[in-house]
Amino acid sequence: MTAAASQVLDRVLVLEMVRVTEAAAIAASTLVGRGDEKAADAAAVEAMREALNSLYMDGTVVIGEGERDEAPMLFIGEKVGSAIGKGPKIDIALDPLEGTTICATAGPNSLAVLAIAEEGGLLNAPDVYMDKIAVGPGYPEGIIDLDKTPTENINAVAAAKGVPARDLIVCVLDRPRHEKLIAELRKVGCGIMLIGDGDVAGVIATSDPETTVDVYMGSGGAPEGVLACAALRCVGGQFKGRLLFRNDDERGRAAKWGITDLDKQYDLSELAKGDCIFAATGVTDGSLLAGVKRKKGKMTTESVVMRASSGTVRWVKGEHRTD
Repeated sequence: MTAAASQVLDRVLVLEMVRVTEAAAIAASTLVGRGDEKAADAAAVEAMREALNSLYMDGTVVIGEGERDEAPMLFIGEKVGSAIGKGPKIDIALDPLEGTTICATAGPNSLAVLAIAEEGGLLNAPDVYMDKIAVGPGYPEGIIDLDKTPTENINAVAAAKGVPARDLIVCVLDRPRHEKLIAELRKVGCGIMLIGDGDVAGVIATSDPETTVDVYMGSGGAPEGVLACAALRCVGGQFKGRLLFRNDDERGRAAKWGITDLDKQYDLSELAKGDCIFAATGVTDGSLLAGVKRKKGKMTTESVVMRASSGTVRWVKGEHRTD
């Protein structure tokens, strides 16, 4: 699955995005295992903001740390870049520290994550829950559907893969709200990989055979859904998402960002349109990336950067002097 190459997303920006996520990951890594989620997140936010402001672009944060009154930095609608008003207009979705609890407890799969697209390319998803289902590449279009039951979706994927349902592995966030989903999946007989946090990595895992994850299911943050879709646009796969609202305040937030159909089932290409670039750097070791390592006089990082128009995936290992 590719998109037409953008005139706005220059090739130079591909590696620049890695530098941005590296900066956030390195800053957060100083607080791994320290038990302070807010401090780790603040360090990652500050480092990512500084790195973004060094780039020649007219960037707008469409998915960030919250709305302006809730987040002092990298809030939704914030302008970043060194060429505001004159540089290329770019929409940015970011999570400077995906898995704040993971970082604070030194668990696996904490990442610094970023996606960019041309103006209007990323859905302005409000900070609400989203019901999600995702699979990797190689399946017939439309194989998954949120209007189907989990059992129907699992059987459809198993049939397309040519294996019994018990041979599939489904990734699910370990949350009380998923008790019924987990019980149904157990009844079907498939394996379940429960994760404590980090559903961006969980969705991306469906595209990598090395993880053994076939399907991602369950509800998680809507902003994380858009970030994951940007990655799947680059490597292939399918995603369906539907916003979930708990109260009128959350419905009002959606309306504020221009979402009128509150029951819409979004497809991959509706959440992340056209050409886009996705980048992530590991903060702690995980299934996707190794975390930041400190050695005498240097640090090492591991990142991945992808582009939809070319379908290119680059794995980047960085070595950073600490003196």
